[in-house]
Amino acid sequence: MTDLTGKTALVTGGGTGLGADLARGLADAGACTWIAGRRAEPLHDLAKTHDNLHAVECDVTDETSVRAMFDFTGPCEIVVANAGASASAPFARTDLPTWRHMIDVNLTGAFLTLREGAAQLKGAEWGRLIAVASTAGLKGYPYVSAYAAAKHGVIGMVKSAALEMARTGITVNALCPGFLDTEMTDRSVANIAEKTGMSPEDARASIEKMSPQRRLIRPEEVRAAMLWLCGPGSEGITGQAIGIAGGEV
Repeated sequence: MTDLTGKTALVTGGGTGLGADLARGLADAGACTWIAGRRAEPLHDLAKTHDNLHAVECDVTDETSVRAMFDFTGPCEIVVANAGASASAPFARTDLPTWRHMIDVNLTGAFLTLREGAAQLKGAEWGRLIAVASTAGLKGYPYVSAYAAAKHGVIGMVKSAALEMARTGITVNALCPGFLDTEMTDRSVANIAEKTGMSPEDARASIEKMSPQRRLIRPEEVRAAMLWLCGPGSEGITGQAIGIAGGEV
């Protein structure tokens, strides 16, 4: 198991879903772990479950809020930009507010988080900047053009930032899970069922079929990849978009 005792970590979107699982993994590994999000209640509820978990409120789309978050936490050797949102619509009916929201949360939020994390780590001998992207950053899916554009942007940002920091001890990578067995996929299932008339079971099966393994990805699989990037022997892994998708990409 990766030992992160003495390290400080931050996970945005850490109160629920994948973010909560990633935060628990870092805390279990010994890191003092900050979980960030807009809603105080789930953050504080999760923080009560582990001595290494601590809550901080933040809107990742707001530059001032992100800077205030790092002022509160102090420098974090591990920064995981996980906060995200999804929305679906046919391309021709994707309105500008939806487009801007997807870019703001998924791309600008990751940019502000990792940029400030990098600034706080200037001169450090070791650091891990990790963006949670998606298979949507590696390929297209119908009806999520704005989301896919944002996630493609995240991967481009990661690759560029990694090159800038290649001669330091700081690595920059993206994790790209397929459809996850989390609340976000539950909402996608409900949306498919509502719009197509499928049963929830058939809607879920239609998503599972996108994976050659015919299943959803478990959060703990993404957690394991994150901890690998933070463990010994990962020094040469930087600028990568790591697919965790059962062979889909």
